[in-house]
Amino acid sequence: MAEPQPSAVSLRSDGPVTTVVLDRPDALNAITPAMLVELGDVLDRLAVDPAVRVVVLTGAGRAFSAGVDLKALGERSLEGGKVGDVLDLPARRVTGLLSGMPKATIAAVNGFCFTGALELALACDIVVCAEDAKLADTHAKWGLRPTWGMSVRLPAAVGAARARELSLTARTFSGVEAAAWGLAARALPRERFADEVAALAAEIAANSVAAVAAAKELQRDVAGRTVEEGLALEAARSYMIPDTEDRLAGFR
Repeated sequence: MAEPQPSAVSLRSDGPVTTVVLDRPDALNAITPAMLVELGDVLDRLAVDPAVRVVVLTGAGRAFSAGVDLKALGERSLEGGKVGDVLDLPARRVTGLLSGMPKATIAAVNGFCFTGALELALACDIVVCAEDAKLADTHAKWGLRPTWGMSVRLPAAVGAARARELSLTARTFSGVEAAAWGLAARALPRERFADEVAALAAEIAANSVAAVAAAKELQRDVAGRTVEEGLALEAARSYMIPDTEDRLAGFR
């Protein structure tokens, strides 16, 4: 009987906040097919867990993730610069869950965050970086093309001109630059990083779960539409938000 593989994902819970940790620190949390499958299963459970209000995604040790573990590609021929369905399919499941679940998701980029890992971070609602974190889209460096959302989410985050520069040069940039360009909401000093991420998650968790879910869905669904289309969509949507009266009771 084959030995069970060690878990590549670990969890920490603090009340309504669950931190999902990419947990292969000896390999800089490099992404394997097994890690993506496990991560997808974890996110599936958290998406429907009523006790969870905020999901934080981060990495163990000194990396968020160095990107795809090139050893996981084996001897397969990579046609057209694609890493293949063994990685693409579970990765797209993960990015879809991070962007689509009715819970706020925060990418806490604590260190190296390259290529596929950057695609995972960009799928989260909020990216927070350590000031000295190192990020890059290195697809072009390795003769690969994006297949997990980089070509859509990076321009949306930093603008078309900056996204072209970053993807075509494959250059590394810092957490400070990521925040200055709008990719990250905040760049935090290393010594305050964990505490400030926890405070941000707690601030979100204190709000109405249903209202947070509605805001997340609306902002996602109006993206790429004209102003008129976005306003019409916002006005037409209906949501069940059961705690409105309770939250307003003291002010009426």
